[in-house]
Amino acid sequence: MNFVMKAAMGGGPPDVGKMLGGEEKEEDPDAAKKEEERQEALRQQEEERKAKYSKMEAERESMRQGIRDKYGLKKREEAEAEAAAAAEEPAEGSLTRPKKLVPAGCGDEEEEESIMDTVMKYLPGPLQDMLKK
Repeated sequence: MNFVMKAAMGGGPPDVGKMLGGEEKEEDPDAAKKEEERQEALRQQEEERKAKYSKMEAERESMRQGIRDKYGLKKREEAEAEAAAAAEEPAEGSLTRPKKLVPAGCGDEEEEESIMDTVMKYLPGPLQDMLKK
């Protein structure tokens, strides 16, 4: 038997039989009721899952708070808020925004000269002469 014949007789995928003019199944009269029950069961499971995880999170938060109290730590949000407030606070007497900190070694011209001197030491004589000009 070939595939088309199997599909038409119901041996293949159900959609193929319908496409070839096969019988269409009538819907079960209780299908709507069953679907409604299934949806309600899913909603109930989701509510139970949410309750379970909110309970677990509450337990974790109480444990975190105990650790914070024990070691004198602050909540992450509070610490970040204080850091942001300190960064936003303008320096006294300053009319402009605070200067950004420049890492050491960036923009130091004296250091650049010493680097060039160091490089020149390792170059052959003719190259040194060319670079000095």
